Amino acid sequence: MIEFDPRRTPVRLTPRLVVGVAGLAALTLAWQLSALETRNAAAVQQATAQLSELQHEAFTQAEAQPGYSRPENIPVEVRRGETFEAAVRRAGVSDSEAREVVKAIGATFDTVNIKAGLAFDAAIARPRDQRGPVRLVGLSMRTGPASALTLSRTFDGALKLRELEEKLRSETTVAQGQMQGSLYESATQAGATPALTAQVVKLFGHKLDFSRDIQPGDNFRMIFDRTLTEAGRTVETGELLYAEIEANGGTNRFYRFKENAKSPTQYFDENGKNIRGFLLRTPVDGARMTSGFGVRRHPILGYNRMHQGIDFGVGSGTPVIAAGDGVVKEVRWNGGYGRWVKIQHSGGWATAYAHLSRWSPKLRPGSRVRQGQVIAYVGSTGSSTGPHLHYEVMRNGAKLNPKGAKIPQGSALSGRNLAAFRAEKHRIDQMLTGKGARIASVNPSPADKEKASQGS
Repeated sequence: MIEFDPRRTPVRLTPRLVVGVAGLAALTLAWQLSALETRNAAAVQQATAQLSELQHEAFTQAEAQPGYSRPENIPVEVRRGETFEAAVRRAGVSDSEAREVVKAIGATFDTVNIKAGLAFDAAIARPRDQRGPVRLVGLSMRTGPASALTLSRTFDGALKLRELEEKLRSETTVAQGQMQGSLYESATQAGATPALTAQVVKLFGHKLDFSRDIQPGDNFRMIFDRTLTEAGRTVETGELLYAEIEANGGTNRFYRFKENAKSPTQYFDENGKNIRGFLLRTPVDGARMTSGFGVRRHPILGYNRMHQGIDFGVGSGTPVIAAGDGVVKEVRWNGGYGRWVKIQHSGGWATAYAHLSRWSPKLRPGSRVRQGQVIAYVGSTGSSTGPHLHYEVMRNGAKLNPKGAKIPQGSALSGRNLAAFRAEKHRIDQMLTGKGARIASVNPSPADKEKASQGS
């Protein structure tokens, strides 16, 4: 299970808003029932069915106690160097009420050792005459992946603490749709986590340049197991089972497969060919190509000269990864290239990375590196006009265009392994139709909408 720190700033706004709205509804109900009690105390003691009717009436009428406006929700986030009590006071409540809140919550939650970014929702009611502090109706705060606490006022005005736990369920999800914005944004809307989407980006790094090949409206599909709340919020994801991206007029599909129980997880195309190519096309995530291979006017020297690699425009400090397995040959300052790394691969192939801000710790000549391993970070050292990565590919010492070089591809399955792969592929293909999996669509294509209308 993924470790959760309730004091860390939530990445997604939706879960907090959902809890806030639900918490506010419950807190508002308690406040309204308190108002109803003043004119109908006997009704509060009625049987469960009658109490439900009373609750419905409270929601419908949305009354407030005399002298105060209807409750409203105030989102609060703890600032750097601020105490939890001070954050509560920023909701508008009095000092004494803020201390009361901290004391009540402190029974189950550490209100002392908190960090900036801790978020909660305060439900408050303002005096109708605008005089004096607001009245705290209650407070709600998420404390775990599927848990929250609410603090609400009882009929006698005391604060009561409740711990809420959402039920969790597991499912296999087919996340699909059209990309609008980035793949990260679109896939997250369909239930994928950023880490899972980052894995997809690395898998397709052999086939696609995400800075140029992906366009708005291109379709994607991913299959993965996940644990989620009843509200549909992803808590944890398992391994990626399948990934598909439509780009450049074609579709690339990759299936997860393990040759045996002890072998590592690998990904293959529909014909059983290993996705893991010899070298990655792009050794840095989220980059755009700013300068190609060939003769160009040098931006600093001012005259034409051969540019023997390609440049990727990306922010300083962005991780640079090894394009393939190999042995580090050079880690040094290399004149106009600035900080430089060169890796020797098999078959006479080599790659080089320049203008780096720094190298990864313990990276030394003779170190063995694996494809996808972080080796350095983007910078602007040497003869450079701004942060970018200069990337070179060499074969037997000759520098080649990384975009046009005929780089060896992955190996293909055969015999028993191919038969086992085909069986696994058939199982996954059935999931794509909704058999044994739930389909979650975002920005659905016209074809997806037609299938949905037909109930498929």
